[in-house]
Amino acid sequence: MNTESSTDHFFEHPVLGHPSGLFVLFFTEMWERFSYYGMRALLVLFFTASIMDEGWGWPREHAMALFGTYTGLVYLSTMLGGYFADKKIGYRYAVAVGALLMTLGHACMALETQFFIYLGLTFLVFGSGFFKPNMTSIISEMYKNHEKKKDGAYTIFYMGVNAGAFLGILLCGYLGEKVGWSIGFGLAGIFMLFGLLQFWFSQNIFGDIGLKPTAESKAAQLQDDTDKRNPFSKWQLVLIAVSSLLGLAWLINSPASKISGGDFNIFDFEILGLGGNDFAILSALLIFIFLLIYRLTKYSKITRDKMIAIAFFSFLIIFFWAVFEQSPGTLTIFANDYTNRVLTGNASLTFLIVNTLVCVVPLVIINWVLLQLFKRTFRQYSLANIILSVSFVMIWAITLWMLINEWYQAGFLSLSDGFRESLMIEKNTTPLTEVPASWFGILNSLFIITFAPLFSRWWESKYNPTANMKYAIGLFLLGLGMACVAFGASGIEAGAKTASVSMIWLILVYLFHTLGELCISPVALSLVSKLSPARMIAFMFGVYYLAVAIGMKLAGIFGENVDKIANENGISYFFWMLTIISLVLAVFALVMQPVIKKLMHGVR
Repeated sequence: MNTESSTDHFFEHPVLGHPSGLFVLFFTEMWERFSYYGMRALLVLFFTASIMDEGWGWPREHAMALFGTYTGLVYLSTMLGGYFADKKIGYRYAVAVGALLMTLGHACMALETQFFIYLGLTFLVFGSGFFKPNMTSIISEMYKNHEKKKDGAYTIFYMGVNAGAFLGILLCGYLGEKVGWSIGFGLAGIFMLFGLLQFWFSQNIFGDIGLKPTAESKAAQLQDDTDKRNPFSKWQLVLIAVSSLLGLAWLINSPASKISGGDFNIFDFEILGLGGNDFAILSALLIFIFLLIYRLTKYSKITRDKMIAIAFFSFLIIFFWAVFEQSPGTLTIFANDYTNRVLTGNASLTFLIVNTLVCVVPLVIINWVLLQLFKRTFRQYSLANIILSVSFVMIWAITLWMLINEWYQAGFLSLSDGFRESLMIEKNTTPLTEVPASWFGILNSLFIITFAPLFSRWWESKYNPTANMKYAIGLFLLGLGMACVAFGASGIEAGAKTASVSMIWLILVYLFHTLGELCISPVALSLVSKLSPARMIAFMFGVYYLAVAIGMKLAGIFGENVDKIANENGISYFFWMLTIISLVLAVFALVMQPVIKKLMHGVR
């Protein structure tokens, strides 16, 4: 924990106006997101691919059920990671433990057997729990007494998040679909290891931030907290345990009961007309809401108001992510089955030119940021910087190999047999370009990298909107994106299994969704850090990620029903439903602005 009263020393030798440590976290998070999104881009495709294509041949409902549980548990586990960091091991060790577990998880998944896939997902869940909340907690401590720069810092950090997502989806997705699933899963693990090593060998750049908590550091932290301590009583801990166990059992049972065909079902009963699954999750939610309301009455008015504001924004976050996270599920399925992805002639040439620019330009920008960090830190943290350099050499090599292969397969590039074989590129038989279904996922990250600096400037200007306005704009853009794909799919008949919709609709979806995400996700992280009591910062991030977890599972539940809705009313109807949800919540955020502004007590 940081026991210093000032953090001005972090700003003495800035990189792009921010502490060098922010960019160490930028690259650490980038490789973690590379591994997470790279693996995630393949997961649903791997589960639903036929056995002939070396997949598991699952129906979409089963794949979406497991995917929703996995992503939900990833964010739910952040509460456990936040607790251990706050009370036991500190932010730094939590990040390192999380990175190590995720490295092991990706290694397991590369083996592709049922046991190792499930074991790998388990490692990834716990690894993310230790890693995710504590990276943002380090930033919060670093920017203490520099509140005005926090929104910009989190937006830059979010740019690193999406740089990793961009590269992970691009390269892991391509290798997984074109070469082999295990190659894609394994590559994710390699770069997670790079992220771990880079962080470990440069951790001294954070000074006292994130060290294992001591009695002195806890006492110093309490001096900044004007609230009295409110420890949980035994009966509250019992209710927390009951609610947590019910929610966890439901998350695991939901996909397991479907995948096993009902052979495994721990909630195989009915109470008050409700099935066991429904009764379990409703009970867990009611217990949680009761505890939340009760706990809020135990804090001073200002702190209570701020925590109510966090709860309001967390409620909106649930539905934002439930709609937004259709990307790796229903939108990827839409790309795979309903979108014309085969290009020839001028269309193929145009795509290859655009794709080459899309791959190379962001890499050049990220390498320029890396160079700025080198200038400030290479002498003191040379080993960490060398590891970063090696990782980017590998990224450039894989990217260039991919581009050469695509240009050759499309018939626009000639290669001698010897050179082609040395690159392990298969002989060109039918010149054309087939855009991988996972490719569309990179658009979100690409647009983040493009627009994040503009939004960062906007948030730091005098035209910075209120929190509610940012949420309203973000939810409106989310709805606008879903309206695009709903309109594009309007010609697809109910029950149709394939179609050839233009790619432009998916491109527009990701554009509007990205702009909406920039209005909400990085701003939400900043708001939690500003509104939370000092001694509860990591725990409150855990509460925020609990809301995200619920949204992720809800996204999976939406996805489970896409086939049923598509067969009855057409897939366009499914996307129109999500459009309406988004627009209604945008109006709700706007209407609640006066109330929430009062509860925030001057925090912007």
